[in-house]
Amino acid sequence: MTKANIYTSLAPLYDRLMIDVDYESWADYIDEIFQLHHPYPEKLLELACGTGSLAISLDGFGYYQITATDLSPEMVEIAQLKAAEAEVDVQFRPMNFLNIDIDETFDGIYSVFDSINYLHDASQILEMLKQCEKVLKPEGLLVFDFSTPKNSMEAVDYLNNEEATSGRFRFYRKSRYDHKNRMHYNEFDIEELAADGKSVISELKEVHEQRIYSLQEILEIVDQTSYHLVAKYGDFDLLDANEESARVTIVLRCQKTQ
Repeated sequence: MTKANIYTSLAPLYDRLMIDVDYESWADYIDEIFQLHHPYPEKLLELACGTGSLAISLDGFGYYQITATDLSPEMVEIAQLKAAEAEVDVQFRPMNFLNIDIDETFDGIYSVFDSINYLHDASQILEMLKQCEKVLKPEGLLVFDFSTPKNSMEAVDYLNNEEATSGRFRFYRKSRYDHKNRMHYNEFDIEELAADGKSVISELKEVHEQRIYSLQEILEIVDQTSYHLVAKYGDFDLLDANEESARVTIVLRCQKTQ
């Protein structure tokens, strides 16, 4: 079985993998955060956009100009097809958020569904924050979330041994959480099927490794930057997060003057 880069072989299965995610409600939540903390946000940049479902939902509000990016060209290609079908004007492009190479500035940047957890140490998160600062306008907002130990401990049981089929592809997932080292591992065995839906043409494996951070760890990293901490929200609400929150959304304001 061939080992593939993350979100390459899994790209055709990603929307099936995320079938239970309510992107419309998530878009409402992100919109509420921007409208609450920024007077007139217009230009937004999404990092780690996946197949574009959240950007397409946010575009439905009618007042955002969205550029959505992802490290995986395979995911971006699917996002572009979905955007064309939905007749939305989101601009999708491949990009590594540790090297933001774009000649524009934005009122806001957002990155959700624990993309930050793919960064395995503080130095990488600091670099991501630095890259975002380059393209944020003064007083612009950076909104990102992360998964906490509580989320991993709750999720690992139902994620483990998950399997599903979508079109010509099917996957089987093994999930485990290493509590001592705060690492969550998801191993996907992916099969491409022939036209008969039975014969296997190819077999691939993707191994996803996420570092699981506590709220205190993230706050200590943010303290090393020039960003102003606007809010820390827990579990899709506008209430203050704490160490019992399964998912935390951080809202930062860019303090640069020019």
